[in-house]
Amino acid sequence: MTSAYLAAGTELVEPVAAGGQLILAALAGIALIVVLITLAKLHPFLALIFGALTVGLVAGENIGTVLDSFSNGFGSTAASVGILIALGAMFAKLLADSGGADEIVDTIVGHASPRALPWAMALVGAIIGLPMFFEIGLVLLMPVIYLVARRSQLSLIAVGIPALAGLSAMHGFVPPHPGPVAAISLLNADLGVTLALGVLVAIPTIVVAGPLFGKLAGRWVVLAVPDRFDATAEEADTGVSVTHTAARSKTRPSFAITIFSVLLPVALMMGKALVDIFVDDKTHLVRQTFDILGRPLMALLIAVVVGMFTLGLGARMTRGQIVKCIESSLPPVAGIILIVAAGGGFKQVLVDTGIGTLLAEWAKGANLSVVLLAWVLAVLIRLATGSATVATITASSLMLGLVEGMSTGEVSLVVLAVGAGSLFFSHVNDAGFWLVKEYFGMSVGQTIKSWSLMETALSVAGLAFVLLLGLVV
Repeated sequence: MTSAYLAAGTELVEPVAAGGQLILAALAGIALIVVLITLAKLHPFLALIFGALTVGLVAGENIGTVLDSFSNGFGSTAASVGILIALGAMFAKLLADSGGADEIVDTIVGHASPRALPWAMALVGAIIGLPMFFEIGLVLLMPVIYLVARRSQLSLIAVGIPALAGLSAMHGFVPPHPGPVAAISLLNADLGVTLALGVLVAIPTIVVAGPLFGKLAGRWVVLAVPDRFDATAEEADTGVSVTHTAARSKTRPSFAITIFSVLLPVALMMGKALVDIFVDDKTHLVRQTFDILGRPLMALLIAVVVGMFTLGLGARMTRGQIVKCIESSLPPVAGIILIVAAGGGFKQVLVDTGIGTLLAEWAKGANLSVVLLAWVLAVLIRLATGSATVATITASSLMLGLVEGMSTGEVSLVVLAVGAGSLFFSHVNDAGFWLVKEYFGMSVGQTIKSWSLMETALSVAGLAFVLLLGLVV
């Protein structure tokens, strides 16, 4: 779901076998992963490797080629997402151990009734998700989601799903995320019009897939709140002394300082996006500065360093306590990084077999409206490859000849339809699926009943609101 897939998605991959064989390969690989995890209780990291091998071999590829594809996907995902997860975990642990997350939770809980909390979390997710990649927003929000659920006695899913809906909707509908920006460029859409219409579509879509669906999903999936960022639990489990636990309840950074720390990487990345839009000269000092500071890796690195002072020292933690806090943040996410990277490897094997290209060609021959066809194309490629960005770019490339002669607003609606389709039913070939599963501590079945169905609700509701806008645009 990150920009690392942008370049790979711009080139259509020729199918390596007949259509029926490729569909069988994809279904066999996905089925094997589900069986190995749910019935054999195999670790997802190994299950994803076996699933990728199955896809490639059933598709008729040489095993060496399959291994190369998996390694490339694994490496690019680890480089793009893995580093961000590690930095995000460091910041999240600082936020939790300093009491900053408690401060945010106390402020939210203090100003919102239990009925209003899911709506507040949806708003927070949308604001954080506006300039931020999904993975970064998730790791920053997870300690807040945990604590809001624990303090308010609401279901973890009822609190978490609205926040995820806000994050995901921004990723699919609103620039400057890589998918929407690429679709705007490929289809020659107007960025300002698309941004305005994207926000109009995103708001009601988040309402439907966030607080409203989250209430239902909370009944279907009942979870205990994980203690991954809880210092007291970690002390008991690992034997590491967290001597500032008692101080946490007494001295913690103010709400203003905490919000500044959380929004700093958001501001840096948003600043880069705005500078890229308004400063055309790539040699301009301001643009060159934000091109560095606004990169996700650099923005999060700065946030961690600043957080050591604003959050750590703000809570009167000693230097040794801050160092231990940072160190203790990495072991819990090591497995998550491996699983997410393996999901990227599995996705790359699917992409390199040409399954997504094949499905796109089949859908293009159907007799559908341009907006609906754009959505269907993105849905099929999303289901086949697991990548929202690849689905967006590939579907947009295939729609290029169909938008000629359309008005500015109509072209923007096609862009948004592609974005909606790219969110459809995240499952085992999507790195984001494994990220959500591990952070929430869910089984594969629970993740499908909550996260996957929420993504589907986002996609279908988004299409519905795009079609409604089409009546007046």
